[in-house]
Amino acid sequence: MRFPIKILLLSGLLLASCATYYQMNYEFNQSFEAGDLEQAARVLEKNKKAAEGKARFLYFLNQGIVQSLLGNYEISNEAFEQAYIFGEDYRMNYLNEAASLLTNPTMTEYKGEDHEHLLLLYYKAINYLKLGDYESALVECRRLNIRLGTLSDKYKNPDKYKKDAFVNNLMGIIYEASGDVNNAFVAYRNAYETYEGDYKKLFGMSAPDQLKEDLLRTAYLNGFSDEVRRYEEVFGMKFTPSPRNGGELVFFWNNGLGPVKAEWSINFSVIHGQGGLVTFANSDYGFNFPFFLESNEEDKKQGLAALEFFRVAFPKYVERPVLFNSATLSANGKKYNLEAAEDVNAIAFKCLQERMLAEFGKSLLRVALKKAAEYSVRGENQDLGAAIGLFNALTEKADTRNWQTIPHTIYYSRVPLPEGEQKVQLNLASATGRTQQQEFTFDVRKGKTVFHVFQSLEDIPAANPYRTW
Repeated sequence: MRFPIKILLLSGLLLASCATYYQMNYEFNQSFEAGDLEQAARVLEKNKKAAEGKARFLYFLNQGIVQSLLGNYEISNEAFEQAYIFGEDYRMNYLNEAASLLTNPTMTEYKGEDHEHLLLLYYKAINYLKLGDYESALVECRRLNIRLGTLSDKYKNPDKYKKDAFVNNLMGIIYEASGDVNNAFVAYRNAYETYEGDYKKLFGMSAPDQLKEDLLRTAYLNGFSDEVRRYEEVFGMKFTPSPRNGGELVFFWNNGLGPVKAEWSINFSVIHGQGGLVTFANSDYGFNFPFFLESNEEDKKQGLAALEFFRVAFPKYVERPVLFNSATLSANGKKYNLEAAEDVNAIAFKCLQERMLAEFGKSLLRVALKKAAEYSVRGENQDLGAAIGLFNALTEKADTRNWQTIPHTIYYSRVPLPEGEQKVQLNLASATGRTQQQEFTFDVRKGKTVFHVFQSLEDIPAANPYRTW
């Protein structure tokens, strides 16, 4: 009876490891999604060991988000800086990579998605702007520029996410606020071209009208009269210089929460070929993946000969649909639309889609090696082979780690305001007619830009399988 008991104990231990990253961090997610930021911060504080774990990049990001929303901008940037350094210093651990082929991808360090490495610098820059530190915000702009260049060099396929319009737009806003209208114009122009090129093709998103106005204004301020006339014609807009007797508010609305990585699986059948070639096939999806074992791997070949079908786990994103889908700002009797500038949800889905072929290949290789080992051992020791089979089944899981506290969509608007203490009202609206108002007071100074970020967490309950409150 000892062996079955050991099997049961092993099963119990391994089942705990089958939870998704979201489920493993349920207490934090529950607090954050309920808007209880103090409790979310306490949960992170209790789990300091995560700062040294394989998902430490995500720990730093969550710490940065929570502290920023609490108004602790310097502490927030310390966490984001650790995340940035992790990305700069990341090196593949080949021992962990090898171990992941015998267990699952969570054995490796989570290195982060491309858009996650960009968005952390968005938060850092905004934190510095809230602190009034324009120089440090410009440093983040330069870092963003370097990362955009790296991303563009990394991917040559024109259908891949390799340019970020919002990041360029943000850089333009920061450059202009610091008085550098030349670099602002260049950044706005790059943003416009990316919106009308990659973003329109990949995400169905066009350039916001606010960006067009900013591009016209900075062209005018730089004395680029030909550019002003050209863009007036392209945009169908007439630019009229207006005196700036007061200051400005640049308002960012981080709406909802981005998608959560979950798991799905496919059953594959095995087609045995010649010379160590096997093909894993699934007729429902039309998948056929060849897998080759070298001629000296006789034991593995014999193991695969007994293998007829198996299950493979893959990652997928699950959207968390937002409740509010439009918003305006009211100030001094005027209304200003908040326009979508970054569809984080769509970008996340695109990034995963782009590498799904590689995900399939790695996952199939992982399961094939595990199954081959299992069937090889069965020939020598049936009980040990069964134990390995159970271990393989329990450890077969996808990597469900991702940054789960970023917004679903980022909106923004620019509002001219007179000097002094000014009240601005945010008006949120849903497709079902639900509304919500929030009032803010800003101290506006002549010639200066005030920055503000508002995070809404509301979602559509019935459509969000990850809702925790």
